[in-house]
Amino acid sequence: MSGHSKWSTIKHKKGKEDAKRGKLFTKAIREITMAAREGGGDIDGNPRLRHAVDAAKAVNMPADNIDRAIKKGTGELEGVTYEEIKYEGYGPGGAAVLVETATDNKNRTTSEIRHIFSKYNGNLGAVGSVSWIFERKGIITIDKDKFNFEKVMDIAIDNGAEDVVLENEHIIITSNSNDMIKIKNTFEEKNIEIIESLITKIPKSVVKVNESKASTLFKLLEKLEENEDVQEVYSNFEVPDDIMEKLAK
Repeated sequence: MSGHSKWSTIKHKKGKEDAKRGKLFTKAIREITMAAREGGGDIDGNPRLRHAVDAAKAVNMPADNIDRAIKKGTGELEGVTYEEIKYEGYGPGGAAVLVETATDNKNRTTSEIRHIFSKYNGNLGAVGSVSWIFERKGIITIDKDKFNFEKVMDIAIDNGAEDVVLENEHIIITSNSNDMIKIKNTFEEKNIEIIESLITKIPKSVVKVNESKASTLFKLLEKLEENEDVQEVYSNFEVPDDIMEKLAK
């Protein structure tokens, strides 16, 4: 969990820059298209699509763009066909790195990902070398000062949550990806405001990375995130909070 939440902290600081470059819209459109292709265009019957649409709305994507992306995925409109490819390897300090991409040119993407790993002292590994370290989970974040922890926990557990913890100013609810939708809907029905909800991959274990290695590791992760074909990047590192604050600036 700590590896996930700390890397998320860094990513959130990049959010505005990503939006300016159009990265968030591109990422959202590709995810909607792939989700609709995989599970159909019915949001209520396709949890992955529901989450993708929610994520698109969170970055203020127009409804017309969302609708077109869904129709391209279901084949109602012509569009680019994206292939989902995962890259697995290790970064500085031995941190596992899992990269999920959506590409229309596998050779180009593979070459670019391999170059980024090499440039920042990482190594690409074989398929399956690190993916087993990560579990797909749903994460919901709520302001602990606005809502009673016991009440939130009871609702979450009753609707399938696996874990509910206090982390700084937040209540963090963890569940499997399917139950997250049910938990989120219940919170909304009870007017419990959600700060953030996402489906992500959480490492089963973490490795400790020192400051010198962490600096290069963050450069590797950031450059991977900036690649136009990359959808998500996961790692399982852990560094002391004081170093994290320094690197996040």
